[in-house]
Amino acid sequence: MILRDDCQIMDDLDELASLRGEFRLREGEIYLDGNSLGPVSEASSRRVNEVIDNEWAKGLVRSWNSAGWMAEPTRLGDKLAPLIGAEPGEVLVADTLTFLLAKLIGGALELRKDRHVVITDVANFHSDLYIVEAMAVRAGRAVSVKAIDRDTLDEALNDDVALVMLTHVDFRTGEMLDMAGITQKVHDAGALMLWDLAHSTGAVPVDVTGCDVDFAAGCGYKYLNGGPGAPAYLYVRRRWQGTLENPLPGWLGHARPFDFDLRYEPAEGMQAFVTSSPSMIALAALNGALDVFERVTMDQVRAKSLALTDLFIALVEDRLPGVFELVTPREHAKRASQVGLRHPEGYGIVQALIERGVIGDFRAPDICRFGFTPLYVRFVDVYDAVERLVEVMGSGMYREARFTVRNRVT
Repeated sequence: MILRDDCQIMDDLDELASLRGEFRLREGEIYLDGNSLGPVSEASSRRVNEVIDNEWAKGLVRSWNSAGWMAEPTRLGDKLAPLIGAEPGEVLVADTLTFLLAKLIGGALELRKDRHVVITDVANFHSDLYIVEAMAVRAGRAVSVKAIDRDTLDEALNDDVALVMLTHVDFRTGEMLDMAGITQKVHDAGALMLWDLAHSTGAVPVDVTGCDVDFAAGCGYKYLNGGPGAPAYLYVRRRWQGTLENPLPGWLGHARPFDFDLRYEPAEGMQAFVTSSPSMIALAALNGALDVFERVTMDQVRAKSLALTDLFIALVEDRLPGVFELVTPREHAKRASQVGLRHPEGYGIVQALIERGVIGDFRAPDICRFGFTPLYVRFVDVYDAVERLVEVMGSGMYREARFTVRNRVT
């Protein structure tokens, strides 16, 4: 039997424990939804205030030059690059994730004009499915999208496949896919590989260079803690830069934007994928959030992540045997940094837990989803969260009518 004292000992030995103080967390609340929206860090707050109070308030338009605002998308890209195993000059921070996926999908299809199929996962995040369908329609030729069961990828690959777009971590279950193995299979078939890293970046080690990934994109507001609607990032392997075209060109991606040339000439490198003026306040929040990651390694983050999720699974199965179905893989190599528990009344359970100070979320049709961010979640938090889950289930409070009313955001 695991006791709370055992969890306290684990916290006392935790080499990441001091990082919790970098975040603004409410006393008595256990935040297990960092896989949806990370909390505010002190560094983010400082950086945003610096931009507002000094660079904007005092510098005004001069700050595009004096504060280097124009270079911020590529500068932040270089700062983020180590978290995904990219090289300097291969990452750009701008726009939002779906917008960046559109750029990569559209550009990739132009690189494989003799091929007519895009493969994606039928269980992919819905926005990914929407945008790949839309970009296929706009390809200028007949392109079909095949949303498959990802376990049947080998059967679906052939010499008509132009692009494969998959999400590295399943947003519902937390299953992590074999990036290196899948990318190799896709390349062997002559296709290009695009990874959505939304639920990976900042949570698990990623090595886009070692896995020979062509393109990738991820968001900044989940495990990176960049704030609601934070800018996303895209990765283009260096060998494709100058060849991959931005299908949504804009003036700030021009080689000489202030020449106001009516003919588009792309800038060199990742700057070519900038479309319009970046939000400096939003970039500032993400910039500050990334400061925290400079104090840790992703191997440290991964080790604690697995320990937290192992503990949560063990406690739930010990205290509530047979109540939930575990949908998250037990195998470490296939598990990211979240745990999904299936229950027919999952929505009410999550709402009841939120009232008890445990913040998770619900993913239709029946999954209670809990994210474990090693930068600030403690082992005693895991223990206390399960204790409150036991109370919610034992009391039956999750069946109360007020917990069945669906919020717009679940």
